[in-house]
Amino acid sequence: MSATSKHAGGPSGAYTETIVVGCLIAVLVAAAAIVNLIVRLGADDAQQLPTNPFTLLFEVLDGTVAWPAAGTAIAAALGAVVVLLAIACGVLLRRGRGRRSRVDRAASRMGRGRDIAALTHRGARQTSRRLGVDAPGLPLGRTVSGNRPLYASWEDVVVDIAGPRTGKTTGGSAIMVLEAPGACVSTTNKRDLVDATRDPRASVGHVWVFDPQAIVDEPVNWWWNPLTYVTDEVKAKMLADIFTSASRTDPTARTDAFFEPAATELLANLLLAAAVAKRPITQVYLWLTDPSEDEAVEVLRADGQDLVAAGLREVINAPEKQRGGVYGTAKQIASFLTNRQAVQWVIPSAGSRREFDPHAFVRSTDTLYSISREGIGSAAPLVTGLTVAVMEAAEALAQRSPGGRLITPIAVVLDEAANVCVWRQLPNQYSHYGSKGVNVITYLQSWSQGVEVWGEHGMRKLWSAANVKIYGGGVAERGFLEDLSAQIGQYQLQTTSLSHGRGGTSRTSSVRPEAILDVADLAGLPKGRAVVLASGQRATLVRRVPWMASRHADAVRASIRAHDPCADDTIASVTKALEPPSANGGVAAA
Repeated sequence: MSATSKHAGGPSGAYTETIVVGCLIAVLVAAAAIVNLIVRLGADDAQQLPTNPFTLLFEVLDGTVAWPAAGTAIAAALGAVVVLLAIACGVLLRRGRGRRSRVDRAASRMGRGRDIAALTHRGARQTSRRLGVDAPGLPLGRTVSGNRPLYASWEDVVVDIAGPRTGKTTGGSAIMVLEAPGACVSTTNKRDLVDATRDPRASVGHVWVFDPQAIVDEPVNWWWNPLTYVTDEVKAKMLADIFTSASRTDPTARTDAFFEPAATELLANLLLAAAVAKRPITQVYLWLTDPSEDEAVEVLRADGQDLVAAGLREVINAPEKQRGGVYGTAKQIASFLTNRQAVQWVIPSAGSRREFDPHAFVRSTDTLYSISREGIGSAAPLVTGLTVAVMEAAEALAQRSPGGRLITPIAVVLDEAANVCVWRQLPNQYSHYGSKGVNVITYLQSWSQGVEVWGEHGMRKLWSAANVKIYGGGVAERGFLEDLSAQIGQYQLQTTSLSHGRGGTSRTSSVRPEAILDVADLAGLPKGRAVVLASGQRATLVRRVPWMASRHADAVRASIRAHDPCADDTIASVTKALEPPSANGGVAAA
């Protein structure tokens, strides 16, 4: 007969007999201490008592030393104190356990101390001082082991993967927006992030809310001209490519190898012509509805763009079937321009609306919220175009700044990036943004969501380019979780087997590698917990700190009350998220 016990990497010499003997010794020591205290407090001053506490204990037991008259009262008082202390310890222990989740045991085997030195306040502060920035960095959470705050430095770019309702808004994107030291751009597909952070951000700069689908019912009191981005034929092609990738309502749909590139080229030429002629962007769609119209050709030729004009003329003179296919595809890409509600934000009007200037924005401490829903009628092409225009303006400013980086970093918080900011070139651009002071944080609901937008190769490139990677739970993709588990690492599990036979009991110890967090642990990661992996640092388990538990809590609540039509329900729901966890060990944090 045999039994097996597992010891998670610790010493295995404490066998049953040793434990029993240790417990008996502890009881004996405690009894001697209590009896000595009572007897010495209640004894007559003239009574001679042995100095050895164990001798005194045995003499009390055999009657050599009399039990003092006040001994029982003293014992009762001590007992009451012990009971009260036990109750207090029990309450504290229960609260402490309430803050712990079922995966917190793994924290001691993950990054701690020097393993994560660069992410700590001290490490991040050293980086920020070197770069001349006051704030240490963007908060990532607090370590489960040690409760130390961790930061992404101003040289880092981040990818955060977490499923729905895991707290990546209250404990992730909202905190990033609130802590941005300079200008901040945030994309989203719902109002909660905007309502919660716009008033705190308004205290440091102007707030711009780009709301072409009326998700937060923002009045159209300013506008942005996408054609200001088109300064030459290269920028025209980039904007056309943005519109093409962002206009796909089905990322899995197959595209035509001839017509889509040709349509994107056509769209680029027409965007350039509209920019040269200083026409509104809606003129592009009007040209697309009439394939025989050659006004754009003449505009480009008059501007000296002879090669571009010749390419456009070639499409117009192509065989009817071919021309129809190219124009039809281009018109489908630009169909968002038929959304009258959306285009109000990108065309001038008779009123005195303020025009948004990306180059002025990146020099400010202003905040830009770009909001759109995915699917049919989405304004994602405009949201993506505006976001990219700001990011490239920041990059241009960085190139003219000391050291080739922004003096004050800009935070680009791409919440729901795969739905509302579909930029095909993002993985290719990601790696160098941190070195320019453009801190990009991309939020995805799953690995496969990123694959739908950028493909498997592009998603791996994006993940690899991120200096800081965060997994916040809520994903059930085995392949991704297996890779993540391997990146987190293993520990040595020591196993002790006890065999009982006629000859006695034998013990056998063995060691085998075990995943620190396996696929099941990662798939069931409790709400409020996240795994942080940073370049050159060991993976560590953190507790996200939601805005409700941050220094911004009062300001955020006031902002929600000012802008959210269901403010009371919203505040009640996030307050409930901070309540103690249920008995299954999960935590109800952000």
